[in-house]
Amino acid sequence: MSVSVDVIGDDGTAVATKNDRPLPPSQDPFYRAPADTATHAPGTVLRSRPVQIALLGLIPQRVTAWQLLYRSNDLHGRAEVAVTTVLLPADAEPGERRPLLAFESAIDAVSERCAPSYALRRGALVPGSITQLELLLVANALRRGWAVSIADHEGPDGRFGAPREPGYRSLDGIRAAMHFRPLGLGTDTPVVVWGYSGGGMAGSWLVEMAPTYAPELTVAGAVLGAPVGDPGEVFIRLNGGRYAGFPAIVISALRQVYPALGEVLDGRISTAGERLLERAAQLPPIVALARLAGQDVSKYLDRPLEEVLSTPAMCDMFDDMRLGQHTPHCPILVIQPLHDRIIDVSCIDAQVERYRAGGAAVGYLRDRLSDHFTLLPLATPLTLDWLADRIAGLPITDADTDTRTVWSVVGSPSRWRGLLELAGTAGRMILGLPLGKQSEPRLPDEQPLAA
Repeated sequence: MSVSVDVIGDDGTAVATKNDRPLPPSQDPFYRAPADTATHAPGTVLRSRPVQIALLGLIPQRVTAWQLLYRSNDLHGRAEVAVTTVLLPADAEPGERRPLLAFESAIDAVSERCAPSYALRRGALVPGSITQLELLLVANALRRGWAVSIADHEGPDGRFGAPREPGYRSLDGIRAAMHFRPLGLGTDTPVVVWGYSGGGMAGSWLVEMAPTYAPELTVAGAVLGAPVGDPGEVFIRLNGGRYAGFPAIVISALRQVYPALGEVLDGRISTAGERLLERAAQLPPIVALARLAGQDVSKYLDRPLEEVLSTPAMCDMFDDMRLGQHTPHCPILVIQPLHDRIIDVSCIDAQVERYRAGGAAVGYLRDRLSDHFTLLPLATPLTLDWLADRIAGLPITDADTDTRTVWSVVGSPSRWRGLLELAGTAGRMILGLPLGKQSEPRLPDEQPLAA
């Protein structure tokens, strides 16, 4: 099996010359930071290349796609490079005005092969990647004529769970998309945000950081599904249980972010515990859930886990990771399964209350029948319709900021039709057919955009 080779030109443009199997990011010259990265403003496109997108890495999709390498910042404000994959409908007309969806993928892994910029490409075989499955849903935004940006919001080191910096990378990915001429976006382009689970957490950081980090961007609204709320609380609930793979991945990711965590682990975790964390860092999330179920971190420490977590340094770390300490300025819809076995509803209740206490306009929809894995696809029609209303500039009403608990988010005929459209889109993708256009995007004047 051959691999892709990219030629980097003097203008920073990379052109793929072979695309049977892409190189992983650590071996791909496209990802290398230019020596002058820090001299550029955040969001500056440093390098670009066209890429071919494929469902599960195997079925080429009739979508126009590029990857953009751009300047961003890490948790501590240090300059770094990040990558976003930007998508357009294959039949998009040059110069046609359109909104931009910042889709926050549930990367939920340390492994570089789970980064969207790798996992979405043709030839990328990553069994267990959530990002590859999410493409089936993102395609429905393309059918509405929207542009899409999918940033590698965990950065080059896969820092799953780190606070704030997913927002920086995603916001700079939006800036990069705005500056990238082939997308044809303007500085007044309406931007909407969508993410679920780990992607909902990244989307939360995006809208929390936007008012101070990128105030010039017009973020019209965000849908955050099961957005974690309190990573520390989720860690404690999942450790030792069926979904213990997630806590193991978070530890392996955050020990490089928080020195206090490294100090706790160094010399206090057994050799078997180190092997567990090494495995967690290598596995895609779905595989990690299967292989690491039931793992209890406390069994690998030389003192009780409760004692470790109660130290001031660890308490500070979990406080730093908690969402809702910064108030978003855009309207938000939060969607959450009432009986979620991964992210307890109490964590999301508290995140919503923190947003509202700060003055944010937040609607909160809790679903009785869905579980963590089914709510994302079932809520996709509702999500896209809500985001389309924000793009069109429709006003938020009092009802839009209520807390509602429903039996199901698909409890109306319009949602059933939306699910049928989702199924049709999935069928087209599986067969490698053109997606086709379902509707024209609408701007704040509520007039259809020119075809």
